Amino acid sequence: PVPLPRFTNALVTIRNRHNDVVPTMAQGVIEYKEAYGDDPVSNQNIQYFLDRFYLSRISIRMLINQHTLLFDGSTNPAHPKHIGSIDPHCNVSNVVRDAYNMAKLLCDKYYMSSPDLEIEEVNASNAQQPISIVYVPSHLYHMLFELFKNAMRATVESHENSPRLPAIKVMVALGQEDLSIKVLRDGRGASWCGLGLLWGGVGCPGVTNPSDEPPLQAGFGYGLPISRLYAKYFQGDLQLFSMEGFGTDAVIYLKALSTDSVERLPVYNKSAWRHYQASQEAGDWCVPSTEPKNTSTYR
Repeated sequence: PVPLPRFTNALVTIRNRHNDVVPTMAQGVIEYKEAYGDDPVSNQNIQYFLDRFYLSRISIRMLINQHTLLFDGSTNPAHPKHIGSIDPHCNVSNVVRDAYNMAKLLCDKYYMSSPDLEIEEVNASNAQQPISIVYVPSHLYHMLFELFKNAMRATVESHENSPRLPAIKVMVALGQEDLSIKVLRDGRGASWCGLGLLWGGVGCPGVTNPSDEPPLQAGFGYGLPISRLYAKYFQGDLQLFSMEGFGTDAVIYLKALSTDSVERLPVYNKSAWRHYQASQEAGDWCVPSTEPKNTSTYR
């Protein structure tokens, strides 16, 4: 075969060979903590390494996908206007519906019911036009699917005795600089401390073997952290805002202009190396104990 097809086939082989890197790394971190224990310094260093590692992985797979899609000699009939994996006119609401429908199938399968979807668009540039941007639909789908899975599980479990489930509301807003997607769910919300556990990343406390749980519950705890890295890859972000007893809002921030959507990649230099060498100092804030001490013992 000619060199270009051989190179393309080699890239496909490399990509497929590393499909299971994320769960493999997650299992490795869990086994490490079981063997060597859990301490704040190690957790911080591991999370720092994994965030940079996964962001590099997203970039490498993006390049591989672009090359294989552009040079495999065929055009995807379902997406004839795509430039590789990039859609110059990515209809955000369509991706929202696709992600919702897939999450709904899982929710209906395991809970026998699922909340409805309500979408509202606010286009500051042209109120009559549907909102579209230059973006990678698969990245946006990944983020939204993860948010919908979490939203459906929280909604169903917190309203199991209700005759009707409240709908999941999605607002898509396009401004001059940002495109924001807010997912509002009535799942009773998480506490301020509990919200931090959602960002615990790979191997966070309390996660179990995903083979023991259904898809809406399964995982090593890396779904949201990985989704946030997908958003950050093109200078965006993913944030959670929760009010315990009421509900949780998730907001995806993306750049409205393609000229602003540049890659965000880790730099491997002395600053990164020093991060691993930094020692954690003692805390400089006092947190009183919940149980008062017996003063007669400490005279």
